[in-house]
Amino acid sequence: MTSGAEKPEIERGSGVAVWRQIAEQLRAEILSGRLGVDGGKLPTETDLAARFGVNRHTVRRAIASLTADGLLRADQGRGTFVSERLISYPITSRTRFSEIITAHARTPHGRLLSSTVEPASAYLAARLGVSEGSPLLRIDTTSDADGIPLTRSTSWFDRNRFPNLEIDYAETGSVTVSLQRAGAGDYHRKETRVSAEIVDPEEAKLLEIAVGQPILVVEALNVESDGHPSHLTQSRFVAGRMQLVIES
Repeated sequence: MTSGAEKPEIERGSGVAVWRQIAEQLRAEILSGRLGVDGGKLPTETDLAARFGVNRHTVRRAIASLTADGLLRADQGRGTFVSERLISYPITSRTRFSEIITAHARTPHGRLLSSTVEPASAYLAARLGVSEGSPLLRIDTTSDADGIPLTRSTSWFDRNRFPNLEIDYAETGSVTVSLQRAGAGDYHRKETRVSAEIVDPEEAKLLEIAVGQPILVVEALNVESDGHPSHLTQSRFVAGRMQLVIES
C-alpha cells in the first residue's frame, strides 16, 4: 500500500470486533461533525452495511451501542438520528419546564394523557399533607421541545382544592398557569429526589426512544408560599436528551 492510499475502514482479524470498529468510526464522524450534524438523520442500515461491507445485523449492533451511549436516538417510524445537544435542566427552588425550554430557544409543549381521581395512598398522603384515602387528582402528561419528547410525568393534587385543574391543564399545557387559575398563586420546590430506571415498552413509545434505554426519574415536592404542599410530581426524563443541573 502506498503512503497515499486510504486506510481500510474495517480491519478484519485485528482482534477488535467488526461492529465495535464501525461504532468507533461512526462515533468519530459524529463528534467531528462530519456525520449527522446535531439532530441529523443517520444513513440507513442498508447504506451503512454497503459502506462497510458487512451485514445489517453487524451495523445494527454498532448503532445499538451508540444509542446506549446517548450519541444516537431511535425515533420509531422515522429512523435513527444523532442526538441533539443535551438540554441543561436546572433544579432550583423555582424550576419551571416552559421557562427552561424557552431559554434554550426551543418551543415547549405539554399534553394531557389522562386524568383520574384516586384515594391517597399512605405515601402520597404523607407527602401532600392530606388524610390517607382523601381524593387526589392524578394527571399524566408528556412534555416536549420542538416536538421532541423530553419527559413523561405524573402529578398528584388535592382534589378538594383543585376541582377543575385537569380542564385548565388540557387547555394551557401548564401546571403553573392551571394553579394560578385555581387561585393557588406561585409555588416553589421544597425537595427533589433523583433516581434512574430502564424505560419500559409503553414509556419508550411515548418518549420515542428504544426499549432498554436509561431514564432519569425525578420526584419533586412543591409547596406554596405558606409551606403547604401544592403538588407532587414524578417525572421521567430522557437521559440522552437532558442533563440535570443541581444548583446550590
